[in-house]
Amino acid sequence: MPPARKRPRAYDPARTRAAVLAQFGHVRAAVRTLTPEQLALPTRLGEWTVRELVAHVGRALTAVDLLLDEPEPGRQDGRLPDWPSAVAADADAIASTARRLAAEHPDPDAGLAEAERRFTGRLDTHPGSRLVPTSAGALPLADYVVTRTVELVVHTDDLNAAVPGLDVPYDRQALAAATRLLADALAVKAPGGSTEVRIPPYAVVQCVEGPRHTRGTPPNVVETDPLTWIRLATGRLAWQDALDGAGVSASGERADLSALLPLLG
Repeated sequence: MPPARKRPRAYDPARTRAAVLAQFGHVRAAVRTLTPEQLALPTRLGEWTVRELVAHVGRALTAVDLLLDEPEPGRQDGRLPDWPSAVAADADAIASTARRLAAEHPDPDAGLAEAERRFTGRLDTHPGSRLVPTSAGALPLADYVVTRTVELVVHTDDLNAAVPGLDVPYDRQALAAATRLLADALAVKAPGGSTEVRIPPYAVVQCVEGPRHTRGTPPNVVETDPLTWIRLATGRLAWQDALDGAGVSASGERADLSALLPLLG
């Protein structure tokens, strides 16, 4: 008998919204402290400056506004865990938009304030069930808002890497949602039950084809912390570097995830 299909992970819309706004608030507070010299610093995102990265953080929220301006799809044909792999195809357009937005908003905090206002206004007037057309297909608005936690947590980490001492904090619920979504994306990309990936305290998933583990200690185990996992999943950290730096422990012949990462470009 084939194993029962696992029920998709559920996210509470109110908690997700609160997590997004909390993480965005942390970024806004940090951006207010940045000097012109810090805004001009390079980042690890190709040719992006910190100013362009900040503009892109605002886009993480205004994307909701833009999608709600599109006609509502007739039916849902996308799945939330497919979003990370689908968004990688938009990389060139995303970079171009970040440069344009940075030029249009010389006051970074004012740009972020406007993004937050538009985001909260649209969520207040649309139900979470409203479908929006995303790069992963039509998704409920509530599901798409979950993807904003990934954008915000990832780019918070990018900001911290670019500006020494900035130390923007991570909202616990935003970090949890981002970790879980990227873990589920791995399970979708490499379905199976031979390898257990543990990201305490937020996620455990089974993946990779092979003998299915049912009892006792799994023969193939990968374990890491949430930020290391997010860096691996988004290409900020290479698998071998994570192993060498003891950021990841991997045991078993099917515990090498290097061919599956990154999940999001």
